[in-house]
Amino acid sequence: MDTVEELNGTYFYAGKNNLSAGELFFMIFCEQFIDQFGLGIVDFSAVVGIVSGRNTLTTRAKPIGAEKGTSYASKASRKVFRNTKFPFGIKLPSVIGGYPPSTIRIRLVANIGTFTGRAIPVFGWILLANDVTQITYHTLKNYNMIAREKDKLW
Repeated sequence: MDTVEELNGTYFYAGKNNLSAGELFFMIFCEQFIDQFGLGIVDFSAVVGIVSGRNTLTTRAKPIGAEKGTSYASKASRKVFRNTKFPFGIKLPSVIGGYPPSTIRIRLVANIGTFTGRAIPVFGWILLANDVTQITYHTLKNYNMIAREKDKLW
């Protein structure tokens, strides 16, 4: 965080003067965005997980009602785990679809490769949701520390 001052009803922040409350909020948001995504590898992994989960590869004929195509994540995980099943006949829920979100369906699967391939993009979305939550929280906290009482949010 940079020097903060209040000048004639406006704010001075990060070397910029005459900032309105909205401009101050935006400056703090940008600072938090850079801080959060400056970590790199976790965010890159999240994007790779999401993109690798898109069903863009063509595949064999499937039953009516099945999602067309398969994903890189699913293909790779099935290659690694082959037909290995969870022990004791356990079936775990996996997410199918989701592009757009209204097409999401949950299916129980016993195959480890299938489960893993479908779980990779879910973890990517969870990591990105965490980033958005962290950015929002820190932006609001820092803004409310600086802003005048009438400009504070919540």
